[in-house]
Amino acid sequence: MVWAFIFILVPLGMVIYYGFTTEEGFFTFENIATIAKPGYLKALIRSIRLALISTLVCLILAYPLGMILSSMKLTRNTYIVTLFILPMWMNFLLRTLTWMTLLEGKGVINTVLESIHLPTINIINTPSAIVLGMVYNFLPFMILPIYNSLSKIDENVINAARDLGADSLQTFLKITFPLSLPGVLSGITMVFIPALTTFAISSMLGGSKILLIGNIIEQEFTQLYDWHLGSGLSIVLMIFIFINMIIEALSDKQGGR
Repeated sequence: MVWAFIFILVPLGMVIYYGFTTEEGFFTFENIATIAKPGYLKALIRSIRLALISTLVCLILAYPLGMILSSMKLTRNTYIVTLFILPMWMNFLLRTLTWMTLLEGKGVINTVLESIHLPTINIINTPSAIVLGMVYNFLPFMILPIYNSLSKIDENVINAARDLGADSLQTFLKITFPLSLPGVLSGITMVFIPALTTFAISSMLGGSKILLIGNIIEQEFTQLYDWHLGSGLSIVLMIFIFINMIIEALSDKQGGR
């Protein structure tokens, strides 16, 4: 309780205090309302769009892989840890910096393409590069919950559906996917929230050309030293996080019924 109070409640209370006050200490909604200004609103919409795209791509990649891993009957302490947990021990910034080296104009990928006389690619400092960085960094957070849900499905349920005449597609749509939905929702939350709030990936792979709402908040705190506006914008992001958590909780409650 002491740890939670010092490192969770106190910082959260500071953000709420600064977000709802002026420099003189008076109560205000102006810091939060700033999000409606064109520049800030555009950054927020861009952040939501890229976060949704990254989450969808992670889901499309993770679900088939989760099905393959669950069918192989692997234990989490062996291949799963080696393939997905171990790479995550590398520093987040170093992993993103590696993609900068790969994608830049004279990077590894373009050097290889030039050596085999193929057209080079130019996606660094574009939204595509940011999505790529998000998918690479957050994909394990989608795979593990889905794999965990799929591995818990009783094979007798699948066999019963097939004995009753259901084909593979019907079995997936009516048995496998509904039973794995809690893992899917958990994975969506674990990918969407960090993708929405990230600023390091967009700074390194998007350059100064593409600003997400996380970059603006980071600049308010570290460059402009406007803690009130930065906190107000952070509260807006927290609202999206709470909405996402409420939707997941309601879905889990309905699934439990």
